[in-house]
Amino acid sequence: MTRTAARRDAPSTTAAGPSIIKIALTASAGSAIEWYDFFIYGTAAALVFPKLFFAADLPPFIAQIAAFSTFAVGFLARPVGGVLFGHIGDIAGRKRALSIAMLMMGTASTCIGLLPSYAVSGALAPLLLVALRFIQGLAIGGQWGGAALMAIESAPRGRQGFYGSFAQIGVPLGVVLANVVFLAVSALVSPDDFQAWGWRIPFLFSIVLVAIGIFVQFYLEEPEEFERAVPRSGGAQNRSESWPVVKVLKGHSTDVLLAGGAFLANNTCFYIAITYAVAYGASTLKIPQQTMLAAVMIGSVAMVPTLIASGGISDRLGRRGIFMAGASLAGLWSFAIFPLIESRSPLAITVAIGVELVLLSLMYGPQAALFAELFPVEVRYSGASLGYQVGSVFGGGFAPIIATALFERFHSSSTIAVYLFVMCALSLLSTIFLSLRAARTTAAGLARTAAPAPGRN
Repeated sequence: MTRTAARRDAPSTTAAGPSIIKIALTASAGSAIEWYDFFIYGTAAALVFPKLFFAADLPPFIAQIAAFSTFAVGFLARPVGGVLFGHIGDIAGRKRALSIAMLMMGTASTCIGLLPSYAVSGALAPLLLVALRFIQGLAIGGQWGGAALMAIESAPRGRQGFYGSFAQIGVPLGVVLANVVFLAVSALVSPDDFQAWGWRIPFLFSIVLVAIGIFVQFYLEEPEEFERAVPRSGGAQNRSESWPVVKVLKGHSTDVLLAGGAFLANNTCFYIAITYAVAYGASTLKIPQQTMLAAVMIGSVAMVPTLIASGGISDRLGRRGIFMAGASLAGLWSFAIFPLIESRSPLAITVAIGVELVLLSLMYGPQAALFAELFPVEVRYSGASLGYQVGSVFGGGFAPIIATALFERFHSSSTIAVYLFVMCALSLLSTIFLSLRAARTTAAGLARTAAPAPGRN
């Protein structure tokens, strides 16, 4: 679906009213808490879980890989969540899918905070951890599409990129919340108490997301664009005859794969910056944990205005150009990240991670609108979610494991930089192909419009 076609379907409103502002703020708040839940797991997997949920006699490298493997389970579940919630969102409505995803995430994360350790329950502890992580993955796989489409499909015409970015800022806000809570708890309790019970507090705070999910269900309205395109009266029965995901895979599989490819760089580099880099700095380089987490927080704060600005700029200059600029610059910066971290200078570490996150924002800001415009309204939740989550599996899900294995094999961070550069190159190529497909679609549409009607000279 081209950008022009997508805008023809957009609401005719020209100014943002109270409804879209409320939806955008709710999408931001819900996304922030949802991603907070997802990210506290990553932080705990880097700093706490290797000692708590696995046998004490495991070598540190094996324990770290095992902890990151449970982290990856959430990414494997995300495409399943995208299909499941895409079906719900395209048939029953955006807000229902979003509210269910929030309730699921809040419940799973709270339960992680109540799990027994390996010392108490043995092998049952990591099994329960993996099960709850899978549920987290299902929920996050459905949340992004709901939050993004609630904002985009309710936005005034020509402002989809700007309002779509409000769903995107939930990611850095979630990172900040997760790290603030971890830093606060670790500062208030002793290291032994933090390992014993303090780490549970950030997970127990996740119960807040349940309340936001209830608010979404009862106090937000479905986007007008969705209501117009998919009539509610008697439509569900007819639509259930053909699953949206089947329509997407039959008619838009190339767009799904290219969207996933476009997301590779953002997801891979992001999780290396906020998860692996923290573990590498704290464990390998013996840099204070607080220094690494503070750098991630500062970089995440810088992401927020960059995301909003890049989303707004994409409404005027197009999505793909700024997206490709982000992929190119992030790929080049990959070679600076680890040398700066290895300097052990707090300022250099902050610059390394902060600049990387800002460059990734050039891609992530317009991404919600870019992905939404690839698919027609009736299958948009399924298509956008599936493309996003396919990229998340092959990008972020395995990134910390691959980085850990590369360093263990070559004993050099330069191999990790090459890995990041390659992923950025793949995203750049995917976006170029999306641009070529959009150009061909536009040209074909103009040709059909210019063709004379049958029977005329």
